[in-house]
Amino acid sequence: MTTYLWTPPEPASLPQRGSTVRLPVHRLFFVGRNYHAHAREMGVTVDKASARPFYFTKSPVHLLPGGATLPYPPGTADFHHEMELVVVLGRGGFQVPLERAHELVHGYAAGLDMTRRDVQLRLRDKGHPWCLGKDVEGCAVCGEVTPMPGVALNRGAITLEVNGALRQRADLADLIWSVPELIADLSQFYHLQPGDVIYTGTPEGVGPVAPGDRLHGRIDGVGEVELTVGSPER
Repeated sequence: MTTYLWTPPEPASLPQRGSTVRLPVHRLFFVGRNYHAHAREMGVTVDKASARPFYFTKSPVHLLPGGATLPYPPGTADFHHEMELVVVLGRGGFQVPLERAHELVHGYAAGLDMTRRDVQLRLRDKGHPWCLGKDVEGCAVCGEVTPMPGVALNRGAITLEVNGALRQRADLADLIWSVPELIADLSQFYHLQPGDVIYTGTPEGVGPVAPGDRLHGRIDGVGEVELTVGSPER
């Protein structure tokens, strides 16, 4: 039995629809600019023929369950929502061929990649890593996981409302890189493990939120995610 100087935190985990057994989370991967319209609103274009997906990560300790209240974070005046399809892996793999990548899927969830946009863009323009803009406490929000073992989900409406007003709407068919393509590509760089989680990118319509705002996201056939933005901590 290992003795620690202090009690380690509980491992990050996610609820699973129809079960009391939680899913332990290993790593959080995020895909940037995976919808053409969102890439354009961020001032770039993506040519799939000559590009590959790009990724950033967040610490699993920043995972927040859907339905929670997230205090407006410090260090930003432009806190943005990004609605995303979340893939949870149930099997591991390394250098996985594209035609078998779907076999790693355990299930899917609706999630939010909350972002200090002003910080992210300032760092981007200086050529610095995005960590302070993206790896923000509580800013990897995720609803319950719907098990779909081995399913390569490739269509379904994805929407986000803020205070009842529609902000984001697209279809999973609009993804530049599909779920199998992302899994196969990531596996060229990592030994993927059960519990690895992939946020697959956000559609157009990202924008700021303020304390008191209520967010409600939905993906057809997958589930929902909710978030309340709280007051800044003092």
